Amino acid sequence: MISIAKTFCGVDYVKFQKRDPTELAFTEQYKSPHPVLQNAYGTTYGEHREFLEFAIEQHETLKAFSEEIGIGYSCSVWDLTSAQEIIGLTPDFIKIPSAMNTHFAMLELICERYSGDIHLSLGMTTRNEEEAICDLLRVQGRLKDTVLYHCTSGYPIPLSDVYLLELNRLTETYGDSIKAVGFSAHYTGIGLDAPAFLLGAQYIERHFTLDRSWKGTDHAASLEPDGLRRVRKDTINLAQALRTKDKEILEIEVEQRKKLKFNPATELNISRAK
Repeated sequence: MISIAKTFCGVDYVKFQKRDPTELAFTEQYKSPHPVLQNAYGTTYGEHREFLEFAIEQHETLKAFSEEIGIGYSCSVWDLTSAQEIIGLTPDFIKIPSAMNTHFAMLELICERYSGDIHLSLGMTTRNEEEAICDLLRVQGRLKDTVLYHCTSGYPIPLSDVYLLELNRLTETYGDSIKAVGFSAHYTGIGLDAPAFLLGAQYIERHFTLDRSWKGTDHAASLEPDGLRRVRKDTINLAQALRTKDKEILEIEVEQRKKLKFNPATELNISRAK
């Protein structure tokens, strides 16, 4: 998946998740069956989560392989133990998922012990919670290192729940106080990522799979390789086109101007000769 994301899709980073199931799950939930049995990889939710988790040594291997082929590695962290482990890998950025953005003890740990950028999603988050998060990052002196992502937390979501103009709100509200605004997209399709860039998103995050029919809830909200490649291509094309001219007559226009451009002075001289 990393190789395809790099060579075929051309993305800049791959991002994984790290969580300690015993720290994350409540005891009753940990011992109960998975709520959607057809997606379960164990007889209990705890067994399911343990089956899916990579050990920190496996993350080290993934990071080393990513760096070897020239793509960045990052990770979302869901608890204090995972945060401490991923901090030890020193990725370029650590992601705080929407579900954990009010885990203030974890945020403080990352602010104090990690010097890289902090990427944070704002799905299922009230304005009061958003302000409290940003106040903490500001007090810690880390708001300037933070990328705030607009996100709607559903897997997948209908287009009517994307709310792209939230990108404008984040930019207007936080402006130069943060590093950038991002878009974490959970809709099915590829048509809204380039417009998100147009509205100010400097980072675009998409879920990625090799087969959307695979077992699990996230695959339906993910892009297969060709979709991710097209998102990357369309966004870059828009970025290249979205600029003003740096000269009145562009280099590509010079030869065409010589051949095609009507010259009023020449027409005037012809008229006078008659």
